[in-house]
Amino acid sequence: MALTYGFVKCKVAGDPQLKSSPRPHEIQYHLHAALDVASRGGGAPEKWDIAINVGTSDSDDLLRYRLIFDFQSALRDTLKEATPGFHDLTGSTGPPALDFLRGDVLKATGPWRNSDVMDGTGHPEPTATLSRLLLNAKTNQYDVYVFGRTYKSGGLGIHDIHMNQGSRAPFLNNGVDDRNDHNDIWQDGAVLVDLGTDQWAGYFTAFTQQTVPTNNVGNPESGSHPIGDSDPGGMVAR
Repeated sequence: MALTYGFVKCKVAGDPQLKSSPRPHEIQYHLHAALDVASRGGGAPEKWDIAINVGTSDSDDLLRYRLIFDFQSALRDTLKEATPGFHDLTGSTGPPALDFLRGDVLKATGPWRNSDVMDGTGHPEPTATLSRLLLNAKTNQYDVYVFGRTYKSGGLGIHDIHMNQGSRAPFLNNGVDDRNDHNDIWQDGAVLVDLGTDQWAGYFTAFTQQTVPTNNVGNPESGSHPIGDSDPGGMVAR
């Protein structure tokens, strides 16, 4: 059973705030910010929350990320034409849904970089640069496009803004339920910002413990490995 996945075309309405989420063996960190999202029923914008993964306190479970300011893709034209608000892409098997392995969204975006070990401050990367990007988007009211999964509880929001395939147990896709934030294909997350004057920024991430290639439900295949620079787009022909 697929989780609800899609993107919101929105405006940043609040300053980003770093928040921690304790786990059994690490602390995960997310940048949260309020979003103004066009109401599905018209009227005043809805207030959504965004939770962007930026790293962990565990040096064995870092993020690999690409944070670029020269994002070039045919996807930009599709997104520019989209109406403001949430666009449900659950069950999609192609663009504008994102799949880092089966699509070309990461073409010409450079190498992966490892996140710093998070220490609870806003100084480690990618937190510092991403915070500045979101503040710039808020100040200038740029269009922001956030791909991920919607909150199942706790109000309106979007999270799982990272590669959503290649995780091992207990996050395997069993094809039956969605109790876990399980694997799937064509459900990867990202943040894109239209900076105007034909310049876009993009933020893409994957956990170092996620492995590729993946099968047709997003679970790791036999002999899979941590994602490397040559893996994005490597399954386009499969």
